[in-house]
Amino acid sequence: MLRPFIIALQLLTRLPTPRLNEIGEQEIGRSLAWYPLVGLILGLLLVTLGWFGSGMPTSLHAAVLLAFWVALTGALHLDGLADSADAWLGGLGDREKTLAIMKDPYYGPAAVVTLVLVLLIKFAALEHLITTENWEVLVLIPVLGRTALVLLFLTTPYVRESGLGSLLAKHLPRRARLGIVFFTLAAVPIILGVDAFWLLLAVAGIFFALRTLMLRRIGGVTGDTAGALVEITETLMLLTAALME
Repeated sequence: MLRPFIIALQLLTRLPTPRLNEIGEQEIGRSLAWYPLVGLILGLLLVTLGWFGSGMPTSLHAAVLLAFWVALTGALHLDGLADSADAWLGGLGDREKTLAIMKDPYYGPAAVVTLVLVLLIKFAALEHLITTENWEVLVLIPVLGRTALVLLFLTTPYVRESGLGSLLAKHLPRRARLGIVFFTLAAVPIILGVDAFWLLLAVAGIFFALRTLMLRRIGGVTGDTAGALVEITETLMLLTAALME
């Protein structure tokens, strides 16, 4: 039972975990159910650092918190965002060209600019959340980002025949995953109250917008576009939470 959870931690974070031997494809698929819990662990670690760094200058505190966030995930989703940005600009509307560019290990100008803008917005929003001590939102943002990832794999075809994403899409038990998604989303209003409406509206809006773009351009999802979804969702949630204050 714990093996899929450990696999999820290994895939999504750089946290130390026990070594697993002979990981099966079905275990990889079942690990998707644990993604929101991994997001909760990330959120709690971020808030813990936020508390311990309360005596630091606000800008420095936000920068350290953002660096810690990136380090915890190994920049996994940032890499997907960068590849997607290059592919969407360089693909010129062509599906095969877009998919080919995503496989290119080098970054172009679109990737660099996108990463800088996303990190800059995250930094500014974190600075505001630190000032207002809105720790509840900071806990929930990684949770909702990874819940959106689960929902994406549940509702969108995976376009490549091989790779990690294909295993997740092929072996995930859909009913159980949908239950986890609905439970997670239902818990947000309990924690945040009325403010949850705007946060969930932002998540829903960006989810459907990005999913539509993926379907129109490449006919589904890849690992890179999944990572882009997480980063853009987290950024929009941070921005929404900052604007609500």
